[in-house]
Amino acid sequence: MPLPHHPAIACAPCEAVLAQIHHSAVQLALWQRARPMALNWLDEVELAALDDIDCWIDAPFRAQDLGQRLREAGFAALPGTVALAVEIARQMRRFAALTDSPRLRLRLDVVETDACRRFHMDYVSVRLLMPLVGPGTQWIMANDGPEGPVREMQPGQVGLFKGRLAVAEPAVLHRSPPIAGTGQRRLLLVLDPWADAAGDQSCGRAA
Repeated sequence: MPLPHHPAIACAPCEAVLAQIHHSAVQLALWQRARPMALNWLDEVELAALDDIDCWIDAPFRAQDLGQRLREAGFAALPGTVALAVEIARQMRRFAALTDSPRLRLRLDVVETDACRRFHMDYVSVRLLMPLVGPGTQWIMANDGPEGPVREMQPGQVGLFKGRLAVAEPAVLHRSPPIAGTGQRRLLLVLDPWADAAGDQSCGRAA
């Protein structure tokens, strides 16, 4: 489905598009890319055997430290886990630079319910979402309503979604895709800046 031409949406197949989130009109900056091939092994992982990760991490964001957290969560000590740690570290460094935040909240969630099933805007300034396995975060233009076209992020894509701490009038709303009862599971990377430490607790853990 083609993306809407709207001043609230910035999308491109290059990471530079993420900086567009600084424009006052932009509420979603979407890096349209395929998931790195080094992470394709994630499709074969038994997600039910993994623990969620939810912690605050200070810069510098080192792949070695992230690899240890991944292993503690149940990921095997294999080259693929190293590749995942490297990818997460890259996203954290980029997001920290964009938000000028020396501390980030890292969540790596295994989702198997309809968490955040309603279209909403999070109570944060900006949030990074990167689906890794399974259906990706869904989003709509607020003016279209829930019956309008629903877009869905693909694994590997990176979206920066502004939240209510930065936006008075939502133009873009998002939700977790409804998967309850389908047997599907999702793996989702979420990053928040330190300025939002007292942020959204009202809509579950996932998006």
